[in-house]
Amino acid sequence: MELMVFQELTQKISSECFFMTASQQEEKVIQLIDLHHFVECFDPKIRIMEYIHHPINIIEQESCKKGIVFCDLKHSPVPDSNASEEFKRRYDLSELWFVFVEETPVSNKAVYTDAIIENSLDIFYDRIFSFSFFQSIIYSLK
Repeated sequence: MELMVFQELTQKISSECFFMTASQQEEKVIQLIDLHHFVECFDPKIRIMEYIHHPINIIEQESCKKGIVFCDLKHSPVPDSNASEEFKRRYDLSELWFVFVEETPVSNKAVYTDAIIENSLDIFYDRIFSFSFFQSIIYSLK
């Protein structure tokens, strides 16, 4: 992501998310960075439609609207998935994706398998990935 684009987007978050605490705005900026880098690595033709007002990011891929949730297990627990199905219907999404973001490569992928099973992620999400942010590598887990 170019620095100028990043600055524009973070300014947009600051102005539109004035109701959020500084910590929540920081989380939103991290979510934005994860989203843009994931799109660059996965399919640069994906169009980002909405990322500010929801924890689920809305994208468009090949004329289909999809939602993406990011989670870094080292910094936060897996978000509650119960509202994801309602979100999918409300915004007419064809798929929901769940992405485990890792700053450093995780050698033991059982961490993800355990999180998927414990949180029934395979029931709520159509695709599940691990995304090694600095390595720019995406693995499909489902």
